[in-house]
Amino acid sequence: MTRNVAGRLFCAAGLFLMSTGLLRAHHGDSGRYEDKLTTMTGTVAEILLVNPHSTLVLDVRDDSGKVVKWRGELGSAVQLRGWCWSQEVIKAGDSVSMKGRRLKNGSPYMTLSEEARVINASGKEIYRGNDPGKPGEPGPCAPPRTQP
Repeated sequence: MTRNVAGRLFCAAGLFLMSTGLLRAHHGDSGRYEDKLTTMTGTVAEILLVNPHSTLVLDVRDDSGKVVKWRGELGSAVQLRGWCWSQEVIKAGDSVSMKGRRLKNGSPYMTLSEEARVINASGKEIYRGNDPGKPGEPGPCAPPRTQP
């Protein structure tokens, strides 16, 4: 009988530990990024259109002339399709600026979520993160929203 109780307790503890991992699966940004916005301009080295977060990698020259790879965490591939993003629209070699919130630890990495923008060389906004207090705006290629 005690063996059965111990087995049940062990299983319950295992299920509890697994469920806490699931609850923490999506991270929050609280305290991770600076509040101020940083703008970096460079050449697109790579664009990864994946879920849940796509990544834009820019080659940016620092003050000494050394190339630093800056990564910007974007929305999902589905969200980016709403902004007309594809391998043809933004590609390696394009010059762009990305504005977002940099990691507090100083790494060349930023989130392109709240108040973020990606601007191409001609000055056209090709991506916009959500603005605080406003619902996310669909991109120029997204179907129009319908009211329920």
